[in-house]
Amino acid sequence: MAKASVLTPRADDFPRWYQDLINKAELADNGPVRGTMVIRPYGYGLWERMQAEMDARIKETGTQNAYFPLLIPQSYLTREADHVEGFAPELAVVTHAGGKELEEPAVVRPTSETIINEYFSKWVQSYRDLPLLINQWANVVRWELRPRLFLRTTEFLWQEGHTAHATYEEARDFAAHIQRHVYGDFLENVLAMDFLSGRKTVKERFAGAINTLTLESMMGDGKALQMVTSHELGQNFAKAFNTRYLSREGTQELVWQTSWGSTTRMIGALVMTHGDDDGLRVPPRLAQIQAVVLAIKGDDTVLAKVREIADRLKAAGIRVHVDDRTDVPFGRRAVDWELKGVPVRIELGPRDLENGTAMLARRIPGGKEPVAIDSLVGLLPGVLDEDQALLLRQSRERRESRTTDVSTIEEAVEAVGAGGWARIPWADLGEEGEARLAERAVTVRCLVGEDGAVPEHEDAPGNVAVVARAY
Repeated sequence: MAKASVLTPRADDFPRWYQDLINKAELADNGPVRGTMVIRPYGYGLWERMQAEMDARIKETGTQNAYFPLLIPQSYLTREADHVEGFAPELAVVTHAGGKELEEPAVVRPTSETIINEYFSKWVQSYRDLPLLINQWANVVRWELRPRLFLRTTEFLWQEGHTAHATYEEARDFAAHIQRHVYGDFLENVLAMDFLSGRKTVKERFAGAINTLTLESMMGDGKALQMVTSHELGQNFAKAFNTRYLSREGTQELVWQTSWGSTTRMIGALVMTHGDDDGLRVPPRLAQIQAVVLAIKGDDTVLAKVREIADRLKAAGIRVHVDDRTDVPFGRRAVDWELKGVPVRIELGPRDLENGTAMLARRIPGGKEPVAIDSLVGLLPGVLDEDQALLLRQSRERRESRTTDVSTIEEAVEAVGAGGWARIPWADLGEEGEARLAERAVTVRCLVGEDGAVPEHEDAPGNVAVVARAY
């Protein structure tokens, strides 16, 4: 007899499946103000692991963490025209505090280029102060009209990097390094998530930037999600905030800058990339619980063995949780861990103990089999590595099999409508074609070179536009 479905099947209603999974895997709840969210402990545990992995990679670049105020004087945003125009519809503005009207309204941080540049202009005096590499872990507020948990919320968590350099080339290379070696390495080796690395079109790039680099991933329904971005800001903000340095030659020069960020949107991406009809599947390198050891019954000998197995696995460096809630039916507990996507379940009952075995259930490929208890410590690291690789392979195969080369706008719309991405020569599409696609709710996710590399500029010969519907 087939087990009853806990979630709406993805094939029936992908958005409903997503919301079901967020709820039943206890990742998040809607907040009291429209568009806000409460991240529950299991969901926040995923974010903590993401933070730790990302923070280590960011610090390897020489970047240091700092913190800047949540409230930004409104006048700061008006100094860079493209920036304020790009963010104006999303701003939340504080006009009253302490029972009085403020002399100057304060904007609740939508991003921190302006306030950070106010301080960069004070901190940078000489070439000896460069490069200045700062990262901030914080929350931001962007008033969202169509909220969806993790993907688009009025308030979300993120990291935002901001750097100042002596030359254009240094800034350009640093932005590219962040894209490839911080974000790309994290997505591939921790989230087990395939991505396409490219350059945004002028229409799609960050407000105030001269270039935006992006990593785009295909979700389970064939839509695209912008995972992370890295921006070359040129000297736009340096001019607005008069951020200059005394060069080695004794001349006053404007700095060149970058900014780059990743958000709690990655949790939504994790769900939509790796989730299946039974729930979440968490990549082992990300999972805060890599293996859960379950006692099937409340037998003292079984409970003692369960704890012993957990201790041995912990000593081997595996992140383990003991589930000894034997007053809760075993089937309910097994389904709960399946929903949460814990990579491995080790199930032990009196009969297993007599046989010297435990039941090993693997969430990612599926299936379960008895294994000798004494072999678990040696077996599990290889199992987790196999499952990590399988998730990445499945993610990559999805994108490659559902991406179509086309030559016309109609063919692109047809390919996207069938649940995939399309590739079309940028020379054939251009800004006019981009606008026509937008009328059909299709966007240019990025431009890639003929060889698949990130192009040096928008109109490089052979550029290909990758188009899709997106979250």
